[in-house]
Amino acid sequence: MPATFSHHFDTPLYNEKATIQTGLFINGVFVDGVNHSTIDVINPSTGKTITSVSEGTAKDVDRAVEAARNAFNTSWGLKVPGATRGQFLYKLATLMEESLDEIAAIESLDNGTAFGVTKGWVVPFSIGLIRYYAGWADKISGQVIETDEGRLTYTRHEPIGVVGQIIPWNAPLLMFAMKIAPALAAGNTIVIKPSELTPLSALRVCSLVQEAGFPPGVLNVVVGYGNTVGSAISSHMDIDKIAFTGSTLTGRKVMEAASKSNLKNITLELGGKSPNIIFNDADVDQAVNWACHGIFFAQGQICFAGSRIYVQSGIYDEFLAKFTARSKMHKIGDPFGADSYQGPQISSTQTERVMGYIKSGVDQGAKVHLGGQRHGEQNGNFITPTIFTNTTPDMKIVQEEIFGPVSVVIKFEDRQDVIQQANDTIYGLAAAVFTQNISQAFEVGHALKAGTVWVNCYNEVSAAVPFGGFKQSGIGREYGSYALEHYVNVKAMHINIGHKME
Repeated sequence: MPATFSHHFDTPLYNEKATIQTGLFINGVFVDGVNHSTIDVINPSTGKTITSVSEGTAKDVDRAVEAARNAFNTSWGLKVPGATRGQFLYKLATLMEESLDEIAAIESLDNGTAFGVTKGWVVPFSIGLIRYYAGWADKISGQVIETDEGRLTYTRHEPIGVVGQIIPWNAPLLMFAMKIAPALAAGNTIVIKPSELTPLSALRVCSLVQEAGFPPGVLNVVVGYGNTVGSAISSHMDIDKIAFTGSTLTGRKVMEAASKSNLKNITLELGGKSPNIIFNDADVDQAVNWACHGIFFAQGQICFAGSRIYVQSGIYDEFLAKFTARSKMHKIGDPFGADSYQGPQISSTQTERVMGYIKSGVDQGAKVHLGGQRHGEQNGNFITPTIFTNTTPDMKIVQEEIFGPVSVVIKFEDRQDVIQQANDTIYGLAAAVFTQNISQAFEVGHALKAGTVWVNCYNEVSAAVPFGGFKQSGIGREYGSYALEHYVNVKAMHINIGHKME
């Protein structure tokens, strides 16, 4: 039988014990993987092992898919009314709310995000997502379409079937909720792979799925590596749809595997290199605050991080001085520290990757205006907030997604020039515009090739508002009613009432 892990949090912000089942969650119970092997889960703040969890394999994916298919055919899908599915989701959200502090502590321990952020935003937002889609579960319907008096014609929005989902490590609980909630509301069953780096919050929620009484097999969680479990999900012949969030490079591989197997329905939420455009007439102090939030929130490990900051020449010096001063104020350290804002990067590998980008910026002639170093012990995963200036458009730090607390501040002169620079990327996930001129806000916002454009703010998301990218930032949308469209098949029904063939 799989182990149970208990951890006592002895911190100023949280002083309780958390208990986590460490097995795979298949057919409503926690089980060992078929190989009885394990994966060590590492604390990114210390580099020490938190615990070990069961390692899934392709054979475990087969077990999970079989359970999901049986549940879809017998105890979920079209067998269960939407209102009933909604009740299960409401119950899960309530149980998560009752365990909010514990789940937040697990998330911070596992992921490194500050406890104040996980408790104050990540977990509440995740709970809100599940509640939002609980409300949608009995409102997913088609249309009656007028054709002629001899026919009744209507559409049905039916669940697709067994859905495979793969999520990353940067916001594990939010990604978990974002994926499972619309899929379950629409009547699908799920096989989901959390990142092997950050599986603990998903496994803790699985215990609440049990407690909420979900039928066995509706939700299955298989922790494992991308080249085994991720590959098996992407290419499985009995998985009907795949939803992936992660890098553009991996997204290409997922899409290829889906097309080469059974041509799965696919949605991809991928990378970004988002521009943040600040005009001369902007409120500089507010622009600085939002810009810091846009790039340094969650250690810069968010797909829509505002890493390219374009500032018009009239306020460039003032903005840079205030942005630098504000960035220096961020406390870096233990996620459970009372004033911590920026925790560690997720792993030593990711830390080295970010430091490699910083070196490339220096090598290509950019100026490190602030930071550019590790914080604390040399073997730690903490990186100081970093600001580059004197960049050129061809530099790697301007073109490529870094996924760390690294920004470039670029001076521009006129509107058309900055629009061209902002759109000069393979990505199109998000963008921002800071201006007091409403006409300028509309014109620039409409010209930007991005799935989300913020005006005089950054990182603002809502469960009800669609999120996704243009270009190589993905296919499809998360959140809102738009996400539900990716989890249903539309069937047209033509009922002959009075027409007779002569």
